[in-house]
Amino acid sequence: MKAIIPVAGAGTKLRPHTYTQPKALIPLAGKTILSIIIEQLRDAGIKEFIFIVGYLGDKIQDYVMANHKDIQSYFVTQSERLGTGHAIDLTKNLVADDEVLIIMGDTIAEYDVNDVINAPTSLLGVKKVDDPRNFGVAEINEDGAITRVVEKPAIPKSNMALVGIYKIKETSQLFACIEKIQQLKIKSYDEFNLTDALECMIEKNIVFLPFKVENWFDCGKKDSLIASNAILLKKFGTSESKSADYENSIIIPPVSIGEGCVIQNSVVGPNVSIGDHSIINNCIIKDTIIGAYSKIQEIVLNNSLIGSDASVKGVSRNLNIGDNTEIELGGSSK
Repeated sequence: MKAIIPVAGAGTKLRPHTYTQPKALIPLAGKTILSIIIEQLRDAGIKEFIFIVGYLGDKIQDYVMANHKDIQSYFVTQSERLGTGHAIDLTKNLVADDEVLIIMGDTIAEYDVNDVINAPTSLLGVKKVDDPRNFGVAEINEDGAITRVVEKPAIPKSNMALVGIYKIKETSQLFACIEKIQQLKIKSYDEFNLTDALECMIEKNIVFLPFKVENWFDCGKKDSLIASNAILLKKFGTSESKSADYENSIIIPPVSIGEGCVIQNSVVGPNVSIGDHSIINNCIIKDTIIGAYSKIQEIVLNNSLIGSDASVKGVSRNLNIGDNTEIELGGSSK
């Protein structure tokens, strides 16, 4: 079993952060999106990983080689963003006839990886959603088999969204179908999509069964990323480095505070992740992600995403407030 992780996307919905940092390396609950995926698969026994890189791909490669030396890593480059089907096709020579587990590089979900790996058929991860029009959708018959998959249908016939996890046994058929959709120029939203290749396999009577993920953490937009950070912090628990220096500060769990951080005269938490060697001074921070080597001073942060090596300074205020007084500083919270 090999794992294929496409991480070539530009992550436009998370700009400006993804101008300089791949989306897969955005910090989340003291780790990165990519590390959470790798560790989940590695702990289930997968040792060979194929990373499809493109935009800022050198940063992905450097990160994996420095932080995940216990896996066998291969890197292929998608020079043109022609879709997920095209991306998977680039791995053909590395996969050969091995079974594969394909996981999109921004997909964090809770499921039994061992059950998926050992299943006798190909599987697609699904989750019921309220509005499936922005997802690939799986249609499932009364026997529990997937009869059709459609990418972002205008009129969905199912509310079971594809979460971005695909266990494929018939890899030769997968690559044959990818070749077919490229030759016939079958595109969804002007791209050669993996969903269309899977539909081709279903039409060839290859059996796909669904498996439901327990939780699916959305890492595609700022607000959903911060919400996912809070959930994962509760799951992983508070992590505070022994080298962090707190002075006259209150830490409210759950939080993740990296190596060498300095926190002075501040209240931090709950649901805050701070990268290594950041400085926090005279701040109140909650529900926020802060990258490494950042300096945050004299500000109240809530529901915020601050990149690495950033500097944020607010306005210092002196107040003389009497009894029974309520004061709101700043504008609307909207």
